[in-house]
Amino acid sequence: MLILILSSFFMPLLSAAACDLDVSMINQDPYPAIPGDYVKVVFQIDGIENPECGLVSFEVKENYPFSLDPNVPSKVSFNAGTYSRSYSSFYLATYKLRVDNDALEGNNPIEVLCKDKSGSELIKEFDIYTEDTKANFEVHVKDYDYAANELTLEILNIADADIEALTVEIPKQDGVSVKGANIKVVGDLDSNEYTTTDFKMTLPEGESKITLRIIYTDAINVRREITKEIEFDSMYFSGSKGGRSGSSWIWTIIILGVVGGFVWRHVKKKRAKKKRMMERHGH
Repeated sequence: MLILILSSFFMPLLSAAACDLDVSMINQDPYPAIPGDYVKVVFQIDGIENPECGLVSFEVKENYPFSLDPNVPSKVSFNAGTYSRSYSSFYLATYKLRVDNDALEGNNPIEVLCKDKSGSELIKEFDIYTEDTKANFEVHVKDYDYAANELTLEILNIADADIEALTVEIPKQDGVSVKGANIKVVGDLDSNEYTTTDFKMTLPEGESKITLRIIYTDAINVRREITKEIEFDSMYFSGSKGGRSGSSWIWTIIILGVVGGFVWRHVKKKRAKKKRMMERHGH
C-alpha cells in the first residue's frame, strides 16, 4: 500500500521531468549565405513525442545580420504527443531569413528559444556561414572607332569573388544602334582582373549614356545579373575621328604624289626620246 501511495505521488513528477526537448539546425540553403539575399534554415525540435511537454513554442531571435520579412511570425507553437498519420518524434521549423548587405564573412550566430508547457526554456545558438559571392564591376569606354563604328569596353571585377561565364548585353535603348550581336560572351574573370569586349554600334555626337546588362555565374553556381550605366562623350574620341580623317587625306596626298611623279617621269622620258630622234634626223 505504501508503494502505491508513493508511486501515485512521484509518477507525475517523473512524467513531467521526462519532457526533454532539444534543438538542432539541420540545413542551410544556400551555403554559404549571401549578404543582401535570403537564406533558408531548417531547425529540428526533438523530444516532442512526450505529451507531458504540452504546448511547445519555438522562436527565432532576430539579431544582426539576420531578420525576417515584415508580418512573418518568428514564433511557432504546437502540441507535443499529438497523434497524426505522419507522427514523428520531432518537429521541423523552417525560416527564410534576410541577410544584411553588410554582413561579415564567416560564421554569424542566430539564437533560438524553445519552451514547454511548464515554461522551461531551452536557448541555443547556431552559426550561419556567410560569404559574399556576388561580384561588382567597373565598366569604361576604352575606345570608339568612328571609321568602323566599333565600341570597345573595359570591364574590371572590383569584388573579392571570382566569377565565371561573364556575358555582356546591350539592350535596346534610345540613341544607341547596335549592328550585329548585342550579346557577347566574355568568359571567366577573377577578382581585380579586367577584360575587354567589342560591339559594332553607332553612337550619337556629344554626351550620351549606355545601359549594359552584365550576367555571370558566382562561386556557388548561381546565375546573377547586374545593370550598369556608362557615359560616352564623343569629345574624348574626336581626335581619333579627326586623326583618321587626316590620315585619309595624308594617304590621298601620298598616292597622288606617287601617281603624279610616275606621270611626270613618263612625260619627261617621252620628251627626251623625241628630242634624240629629232637630233638624229638633223633637226
